[in-house]
Amino acid sequence: MQSEEHLLVEEKIISTKGAGKTEVTDEILKQATTPIEGEKFVFDKPRCMDDEYEIVYEKPKTLVDVSMHYCPGCAHSLVHKLIMEVIDELGIQEETIGVAPVGCAVFAYDYMNIDMSEAAHGRATAVATGIKRLLPDKYVFTYQGDGDLAAIGTAETIHTINRGENIMIIFINNAVYGMTSGQMAPTTLPGMKTTTSPNGRDTSFYGFPIKVSELISQLPGAFYVTRQAVNNATAVRRARKAILNALRYQKLNKGTCFIEIIGNCPSNWKMTPIEASKFVDDSMIKAFPLGDVKVPKGEDLKNLQEKN
Repeated sequence: MQSEEHLLVEEKIISTKGAGKTEVTDEILKQATTPIEGEKFVFDKPRCMDDEYEIVYEKPKTLVDVSMHYCPGCAHSLVHKLIMEVIDELGIQEETIGVAPVGCAVFAYDYMNIDMSEAAHGRATAVATGIKRLLPDKYVFTYQGDGDLAAIGTAETIHTINRGENIMIIFINNAVYGMTSGQMAPTTLPGMKTTTSPNGRDTSFYGFPIKVSELISQLPGAFYVTRQAVNNATAVRRARKAILNALRYQKLNKGTCFIEIIGNCPSNWKMTPIEASKFVDDSMIKAFPLGDVKVPKGEDLKNLQEKN
């Protein structure tokens, strides 16, 4: 509840359209923050006049307005938002179908307001292949972690890309099995401690981390392959651009678009969110360099411009 005096103070603070700026004096602030005897209230920030401000950002309409289950600092929620922003921008909500994996993002369909299909562990690209072949005019993508895609799903991933299936694959690389307590993954860094490598990954025993983007870029069916991150603002913008390009490239029907995203996993890395972001820069990116690994040919991009 706001007192009458509180509302009067707000009227003084908020300038009306065309009236110019109103100086917020110490007396006004004192009135606004001094409670009336027997009554408690919170001093709200001045309300914005809708007709005086230009909206520069708003939550994508395709992102369901619910609380997410992801850990604080986790990359999944941010990447979900980027995908939905791009779908909003392209206006393809009704034409997009996503395939959810087994892993931390198993409930992606609870957050993405588009048609979604669940897949058995590691089989997301196989399910996406069937959907795209039956509905070739739809935009189809999978969303998978390093266990789902690079371990149990290695065969499906490689053969899907080798066939050049016209889908987008989002691959979240956080170097551990996030959902099942942080066991060693195919992407775990040398010396990195996990629940199944408590003394650190010994490459002489476990082998080296797999650089999935470099591996699949050799396949003729791979049309666009890139590795991005989301641990800072610049990286987020680049990751968003990669997702936008990959979805637009589906119009060309030239092959598979593969986007690897280095994801923060503070819980399983036993770090704070800030420490996890620094770890991405200091360790993850050194092992998995960011940037485009394979890009479309110039004549293909010319065809894309003609289609637009």
